[in-house]
Amino acid sequence: MIEHYRLQQIAYKGERAASRRLAAAQGLSDEQALRRTLELKAGQAGLAALVDARTADQQAQASRNAARDALREQSRQRQARRHEGAASTWRAWFDGSARPNPGRCGIGARLEGPDGSVEISQPAGYGNSSEAEYRALIALLDAAVARGVSSLTVYGDSQVVIGDVSGSDFEAAPSLHDYRAAARALMARIDGLALRWIPRHKNTQADALSQRAFDDSTTSNTDAAEHP
Repeated sequence: MIEHYRLQQIAYKGERAASRRLAAAQGLSDEQALRRTLELKAGQAGLAALVDARTADQQAQASRNAARDALREQSRQRQARRHEGAASTWRAWFDGSARPNPGRCGIGARLEGPDGSVEISQPAGYGNSSEAEYRALIALLDAAVARGVSSLTVYGDSQVVIGDVSGSDFEAAPSLHDYRAAARALMARIDGLALRWIPRHKNTQADALSQRAFDDSTTSNTDAAEHP
């Protein structure tokens, strides 16, 4: 005889509800009512055939779910690798802000490597947020070139800047042409350079450095000189 727990496993929700009503109406046990309900469902094929067929369906669905979960995990890992990039000797992060937008700009960056770390936090004149981001990237690359850095991965959360500096000339934004040219000239002097986009919550250090630049006592003087 087929065990009650197997019947519970293969019974559909509606069948379990029907068996409970049957048990209440005819004074049957839960097992008797469920068995009778499923036997009626099975018809001439028999209860055993129904159990085997549904068990096979459940196993097939479990396999499909496992395959789906494996694909999702592979996608997650690819996304993580795309964000993080391969291991490199030097790593760096940059960010820029404009208050308001456009307005006063502050830039921040951090460069880390075998010889220690370097932080950049300074006002950067007047402009919009994309210009501030580009100025932060240029300041970072300039610091890397000055130190003879190679094998460097640079992370930033600006899709505009990273897409612009990494894209083709055809796709480049005309308004950012001079920034793009300056950044690419510096990038060409760094062997093993990789530029990676990361979400904002993974770029908190550079963001904090760019925000700190607004507290610099020289900010107002710099703005007055560059944007009367």
